Amino acid sequence: MNKQAFQDLYPEELSHCYGCGKNNHDGHQLKSYWQHIDKDDLLASITVARFTPSDVYTALPGFVYGGMTASLIDCHGTGSASAMAYLAQGREMGTSPILRFVTGALNVSFLAPTPQGVELELVGRFSEVKDRKITVDITLSAGNVVCSKGQVIAILMPESMAQ
Repeated sequence: MNKQAFQDLYPEELSHCYGCGKNNHDGHQLKSYWQHIDKDDLLASITVARFTPSDVYTALPGFVYGGMTASLIDCHGTGSASAMAYLAQGREMGTSPILRFVTGALNVSFLAPTPQGVELELVGRFSEVKDRKITVDITLSAGNVVCSKGQVIAILMPESMAQ
């Protein structure tokens, strides 16, 4: 199993995302990894990311702004989708042709206030895997409390977005 973050395997020209791009030094630089791979049942595979937001992402003192948590869910979802596409094809991530996914839809439900100063854990599970569309269901937790749940419908990046 590759221990490199999915986002670190994106090609240089596609690594500028504010949420997860390694080339965006002002961004979050979220890093996602495989927690469990099941090659016999792809939908049983699980991804994970951890992130501690700085105080600049305050909604109210002591709590994280909801837009920040939504952006983490978004980037973990598209990164997980990209990794799954490679897994489904039996290829190493980052090999050509590039399988980079973008957000087709994002739905987030806020279930509990997200505390500041705590490492957040994002866990992704797959509910649909197709060649051009992958759906990832994500929980964002602080400690043992699920603060939000999201679903990312990720679409294979259109060629018109590649430069």
